[in-house]
Amino acid sequence: MRKGFAVAEVQINEIDTPLHKLETVYRRSIESLRTASIQPSALRPILDAWLFTVEDDAQQQGVEVDVILERRLTEVAAHAPVFPMAIRAYRRMVAEGDNDGADGLVAWLGGQPHVAASVKRRAGIKGDLDHYLALGFLRGLLAVLADAGHPGLLLVLDEVETLQRVRSDARAKALNALRQLVDEVHDGHFPGLYLLITGTPAFFEGRQGIPLLPPLADRLHTEFAKDPRFDNPRAPQLRLTGFDQDRLIELGTRVRNLYIGGVPDPERVSRVADDAFVGRFAVAVAGELGGKVGIAPRLFLRKLVDVLDKIEQFADFDPYQDYEVRIAAAELSDSERAALAADDVPLDL
Repeated sequence: MRKGFAVAEVQINEIDTPLHKLETVYRRSIESLRTASIQPSALRPILDAWLFTVEDDAQQQGVEVDVILERRLTEVAAHAPVFPMAIRAYRRMVAEGDNDGADGLVAWLGGQPHVAASVKRRAGIKGDLDHYLALGFLRGLLAVLADAGHPGLLLVLDEVETLQRVRSDARAKALNALRQLVDEVHDGHFPGLYLLITGTPAFFEGRQGIPLLPPLADRLHTEFAKDPRFDNPRAPQLRLTGFDQDRLIELGTRVRNLYIGGVPDPERVSRVADDAFVGRFAVAVAGELGGKVGIAPRLFLRKLVDVLDKIEQFADFDPYQDYEVRIAAAELSDSERAALAADDVPLDL
């Protein structure tokens, strides 16, 4: 976002956001759409900024606004002609002070169902967003973002590995939808779209994942180097290595630094919870989790913030003397629980 990109994140799951229903994926994308200065959903502010640019260009060129709109959305109209229609109707309703109608059209452009029929009738549009129209609306969003001064959209499809646990027919549909989206991006049909798909190694390589669809597997196939340091960052896949001790300590230090930025006496908190303390704290937590640093970050950060809170609130608090970390079984996830043999484990700091 520091580079001006808009960002949207969609968590894939079979119940709320099945991947094979691209209209739902698009709707979730719009719901989470944000920029560096605008929180979700940023669709309406982005539309307003774009229309301001269009109106300014029309004035400078001495032509009607609708003429500029048609030029900017020509390619979008070829795939989703209702998108420019809704944009023009939105502009008209804003000019007329019809806020309810404008809100309804923004919702419809965002893929929301159950928009009032009267709003759609005044805009000259019918029905709701479907699987095929969703891709056309995504093109429209990218065109609007580009004209509004954003270089593109980073779309994150998270937890795609959940496809491994759905019915075989639903999984086949989802993989085909993913192939379609990847192919469209590869062929340049979505200029400015950066698609990030997160998943486990089993999903990318296992029998219940991407290899089930050979065209998609060929597109995403990546040969990883023996040493992760030499992985090619331009390859279709990026391998994320797990936490090691140094990274855990670095994470704790960064969280400590962020924390002290919002307290009245940052020097005292930083002095008590210095780098040496953060390092010992990380080693202790990871050690009591069977040395499995990769499953330690969540508990480590929770306990670290608890210590920082006490340091900030009590001037005479000494974490070495007054704080005993205890990890109860109820705090653990299944993987964390598997690393511990006892319900309560005191950590000697």
